[in-house]
Amino acid sequence: MSAVDVSLLQEVHTLYCSHHGWLVNWLKRRLGCIHNANDLAQDTFLRVIDKSTMLTHVNEPRAFLSTIAHGLMVDHIRRKELEQAYLQAIAHLPQRLISSAEGRLVFIEALMHIDRLFVGLKPNVRSVFLLSRLEGMTYPEISIKLGVSLRTVESHMAEALRHILTKSR
Repeated sequence: MSAVDVSLLQEVHTLYCSHHGWLVNWLKRRLGCIHNANDLAQDTFLRVIDKSTMLTHVNEPRAFLSTIAHGLMVDHIRRKELEQAYLQAIAHLPQRLISSAEGRLVFIEALMHIDRLFVGLKPNVRSVFLLSRLEGMTYPEISIKLGVSLRTVESHMAEALRHILTKSR
């Protein structure tokens, strides 16, 4: 291990010892669950390690940690919402059509990946993309449905494709 690695680990250890309890309580107040708070606090410190930055440049450690934890919390909540929507969608299906627990996990992961691709995409642009790709609607049909010009639909579709291709790199 290099001196930089050892120094980073010492800084993370100090940050962990000084602020872990505070972070768990901060997350618990927002999530209402100590188990999820503990998990997300651990994930936060894993992200800190992954960032490989020298923590001596962090002036406000709690702001730094809460920013990372907030992002993880948003992802956690979005995942739970996606899981719930998926479970509701398959609830009416016959048992033979429902995939195994492992299959559901793979499907949820795919949904999360797709969801992340849409982050930052304007709602009207996302609607055009989804109507085209999921509903199979033609551009003229989308134009009529949304009450926008055909040129707007084409422009939105191009923007959506650029956004998704950029995010997937």
